[in-house]
Amino acid sequence: MSIDIFEDPATVQGASSIAISTSAHILSDIYRPEHNIAIWQRTLSKELTKNIDLMLAQEPRLALVQSVTPDDAAQWVRSKLEGYVCADALSEDIALIVDMFCCLFDVKEAGLRLTRLDSPMCPKFHFDRVPCRLVTTYTGRATEWLTNDVIDRTKLGAGSLGQPDHLSGLYDSDRSIRQMQPGDVALLKGSGWEGNENGGLIHRSPHVGQDERRLLLTLDFI
Repeated sequence: MSIDIFEDPATVQGASSIAISTSAHILSDIYRPEHNIAIWQRTLSKELTKNIDLMLAQEPRLALVQSVTPDDAAQWVRSKLEGYVCADALSEDIALIVDMFCCLFDVKEAGLRLTRLDSPMCPKFHFDRVPCRLVTTYTGRATEWLTNDVIDRTKLGAGSLGQPDHLSGLYDSDRSIRQMQPGDVALLKGSGWEGNENGGLIHRSPHVGQDERRLLLTLDFI
């Protein structure tokens, strides 16, 4: 098995508009209007992580983009990773996540991106102009985010006046920054979600040190 899952009651933090649990069922809490993020915490096996790292060392330009369904996701990913030890386990795990995403939102397909990153893709805090996006980091540092109660949204984008996040006044202290862990599966509610036009989750890519690599999976509506 590639993942270890431990069931426990959901941890819901209402003031911070988040829902976190080691149960995959927590992802359905994204439908609650008070939540703009839901995180399924899980731990990937050391073997899978090691084999993914080996693949990334040999694939400096890995960037897979495809519309997939729960039925064809595993086969498509496996065909693109043919020859790598992680291909079977990783493709099956991705297919599981695609199936969960499509079931949860009652859609037949999802827009998949699987990307090797050695620099921040979105280095400044922002929100996504989509209804909802699924993200999971298989290896390397994972996504950073802020709760609603610590941010000043007027400091986003042009409101930062060109200042970096830590100087713009967007948040009070670096202690306010939360970070997912490798393996975590998160749903990030964007401004395109009906009724959430002003509440999209504020997040950014983590800083990546020299010789560090990430493998990021995202799923989007098509």
